Amino acid sequence: MTVVKDAVIVAAGLGSRMLPTTAYVPKESLPLVDIPAFIHLIREAIAAEVTNIHIITSSKKDFSSFLTSKQEYHLLRPEISKSLYESDKSVKFFIHTQAEPLGLGHAILQSLDDINGPYLVLLGDNIITNKFSSINNFEPSDASRKLVSTFQQTGLPCAAIYSVADSEVSNYGVVELIGERISQVIEKPTPDQAPSNKVLCGRYLFTEDSKALLKEEYSVAKYGEFQTIELQKHWMENSGYIGVDLSDYQWYDSGNPIAWLKAQIDYGLRNQDYSADLKAWLKDRLN
Repeated sequence: MTVVKDAVIVAAGLGSRMLPTTAYVPKESLPLVDIPAFIHLIREAIAAEVTNIHIITSSKKDFSSFLTSKQEYHLLRPEISKSLYESDKSVKFFIHTQAEPLGLGHAILQSLDDINGPYLVLLGDNIITNKFSSINNFEPSDASRKLVSTFQQTGLPCAAIYSVADSEVSNYGVVELIGERISQVIEKPTPDQAPSNKVLCGRYLFTEDSKALLKEEYSVAKYGEFQTIELQKHWMENSGYIGVDLSDYQWYDSGNPIAWLKAQIDYGLRNQDYSADLKAWLKDRLN
């Protein structure tokens, strides 16, 4: 069984839809109620049992504070789960800078000289979780672990997919499925052109051959920002590409204001620390 040792968190984007906030802090640093989005991603990757986490960033972003222990704050609130303060010593972190915003494939490539074997890809502004536990007993999402499990069963690259309303498909890459295999991805189709309501949602497991494919066959010089689209098409047309359905999870996007506002409310309503007070306040406010 092939072990997945590496995860790549892509957090190099400019975040222009979240201005003016992102002029001051990275969108990945924003809290989902009480826990920064970036911490959700790091803990999800660790829960998938990787030993190396690669962070793709830009020269204008600094995530170093997320990679050091915050144990001194635990003394102030010792009831909060220790995992939210400490840096896991079983995991090594690598920082890679994408000098130019040349797309997802180019961002991933910045890390691949330090990766051998299959690896997870997590988009830094997407939280996908089915865990709404108290901060006193924090449970990370098992979304990435589910992709690893699927890869270990099939040996094939995977992408997480998610059901959206038909009216929303034009915002995403929409997949066509034959069984569990993705046979086509159509970028931002109209509802009548969409082959399904299943869309790519920011979690992938890429196989080792991606390194050579992105460097040579589907280079940024030739395909620009469409590198990863061509890479995925290659797998669909050859070895196979598996869709891992995460529609029973919640998908939160810190990439635009209204989506992030909805995320705060939804997460708060599902979280036992806040749900009762928030429901009461919302009921009163809406009346």
